[in-house]
This record gives sequence, C-alpha cells and structure tokens, in this order.
Amino acid sequence: MFYEYITQMAFEEFKVRRYDGGLDRARLELLERRCEVGPSQHVLLFTDTMGDPISRIRNSPMYIMLVAELNHELVGAIQGSIKVVTMKELAKVGYILGLRVSPLHRRKGIGLSLVQHLEEWFVRHQVDYAYMATEKDNTASVDLFVNKLQYVKFRTPAILVHPVRTRPLKLSSKIEIFKISEENAEYLYRRFMGLTEFFPSDIDKVLSNKLSLGTWVACDQGERCRFGHNGYFPTNWAMLSVWNSGGLFKMRIAKAPISCMMYSKASKVINKAFACFTMPALLSNIFEPFGFYFLYGVHHEGPTSGKMVRALCKYVHNMARVSEDCMMVVTEVGSYDDRVRPHIPHWRLLSCPEDLWCIKALKSEGRESFNELTRIPRTRPLFVDPREV
Repeated sequence: MFYEYITQMAFEEFKVRRYDGGLDRARLELLERRCEVGPSQHVLLFTDTMGDPISRIRNSPMYIMLVAELNHELVGAIQGSIKVVTMKELAKVGYILGLRVSPLHRRKGIGLSLVQHLEEWFVRHQVDYAYMATEKDNTASVDLFVNKLQYVKFRTPAILVHPVRTRPLKLSSKIEIFKISEENAEYLYRRFMGLTEFFPSDIDKVLSNKLSLGTWVACDQGERCRFGHNGYFPTNWAMLSVWNSGGLFKMRIAKAPISCMMYSKASKVINKAFACFTMPALLSNIFEPFGFYFLYGVHHEGPTSGKMVRALCKYVHNMARVSEDCMMVVTEVGSYDDRVRPHIPHWRLLSCPEDLWCIKALKSEGRESFNELTRIPRTRPLFVDPREV
C-alpha cells in the first residue's frame, strides 16, 4: 500500500501521493503544458501525451507516477520505472523521468520531495541503483540531483536528431538491407550487446512490443544469404531497431531560433515553387504536433561498418516519410560510440551533443561496487531503452 505524505513548509503544505487517472489526468496535462523542456536553450518543446500521462512508463515491467498537490492544485509530478539491466553484472535499476514542478511553485522543495518519495518506492522494491537523465546545462536539475541528492555524474550520451525530408534519401546499391525476425533480433542482441551498459534483460519484451516496428540488418551485397548461418557473420555489418515514439506521445516546438522560423517560411514557398527540392517536412510545419521514430540497439561490426549504419539510418528515414505524422528520426549514442556518431545523419541545431546521466546507489552494501562502477572509463557502448525516451 502506498501512503500519502504531507510536507510542511513555512506557510504552506503540499501532499505527495500516487497518481489517480480519473482525478489527475486533465490537471497533469495542464501542468505538462506549463513546463518547457528542450535539447538546448534555443529550442523548447511541449509534450502531448494524447490523454495518457503515463504513456512513457506504461511499457516498463514496473512503474509508478507520483503527484504533488498544494491547496487542491496539482503542482508537481514524477515518474519512475524498474527493470533489470547489465551493469558490471545484472542489477535492478530504477529510472527517474518526467519530473515536473509548476513554474509558480519552484524552489519550495516540491521537486526534492517527489524524488525522495520515488526513491523510497525503489528501495521497497529492492532496487540497486537509481538513475536519471537531464540536459547538461539544466542547472536546476543538476543542482537537485548532484548537490542535494548525492547522485553522481555518470555518462554523457549524445541525442542525435534528423528531420524527415519530403523526398527519399538515396541508398547505396552496394549495401543490402533486410528485416529480421524478433527471435533472430533477440539472439543477435544478446550475443553482441549482452554486456553493454544498461542492456535490458527483457529485450524480448522490447522487441515484441507493438511500438517496436522491427529490426533491420545491413551488409554488403551478396552476404545476406549466408548471414547468421552456421555462425557466419560478414566482416562488416550493422543492425538497429525502430521504435515508434509517436504511438505514445507527440512533440510540439514552442520556441525555435529565428533561423528555423525563417527556414520554415522559406521552405513553404520553395515547396510550392520547386517540388524537386528536399526540404525537411518538420520545418515547413514547425509548430504543429509531430511524432518521431527512435533508433535503438544500434550495433556495428567491422572497420568499414559505419557506412552500414548510415545506410540503415537513411532506410529508416525513408520509412518515416510515409508515416502520417513522423517528422524526426532520433537516436542516442554513448561517448564510446564516437566512431559511429559521424555516420548517423543529424542536425546540430536540433541535437544535444551531451545529455547527462546521473546515478546513485540505493543499497549500502553496494557502495564499494558503486564507487568502482562510476570509475569505469567510458570504454563500453551504452544501450538506451526506447521505453525511457
């Protein structure tokens, strides 16, 4: 049973409790619209959860949402999920996301209290580590988690965003791309990425989810017929899977650089006058709600496999073109993957070169192991679970 908590402030008190869909749904949507998030100080985004505020955690093995009330007003919210992943060894981790505090009620301890109550839920479910992600330049978030809650800065992956163009991208005739079954994808992921940081033990559940559109492999022409047979894999190949994040929620740009706005206006004119130009569809409708595809499980083998990754990204881009509302293709790669990052098409203006992941040990007996874990150099790739995007 989850108990309600009352926190006393100087002249006000707020209550933290479990989210109630019937009571809180509309108020939470309003809170979400009041809170601006974005990949940089120049771009601000609003999230439209399409009437399902817990859509981002509903696909996790275990999840919860807490809300904070002040004078019968919903002033804060936080979400958490639990799963088993690969760290140094298998560990149960709790992911913190969706921390929102109304702009009119910040600096009152609401965010701190929400995180602490979520950590208590993690502890009751035997979680080894709690972790979260935030923008590197979000000073308020970094101060809360690092300075007040003793989280440790852990990894700085890059979020790479590529707008979908109105015309298809050209694919190399020397590279063959093919879709593989869920069973074969699970085998490949467990074999080649099973030791990757944050690799989920329930990868089969991820791959079979209705939001996962499939897994594709790229290799040189002529290698497909032998790929995987009797343990054979070509010298150079790559794979990735695609998650339809637009099936959960939509994004809307609330603020953009003047350059983007000018591009948007110009692209509408050019699209009408010169249909052969390949303008990004997003920028011609910059303030309309849009969905996006998330590329996860990006893996490559071989010295020239970067071109395979690029071919796969282009292939997914062309898939996104025929989707009704997909305007972006997004992926997230760790620092170790710098050698593949140049092969992933993206726009710097919309991307985030350094997202910040912070982590905290919740079990006292694991402190020594945790200290060793945080000292491990970034020499291993990072698996970003699409359920947490």
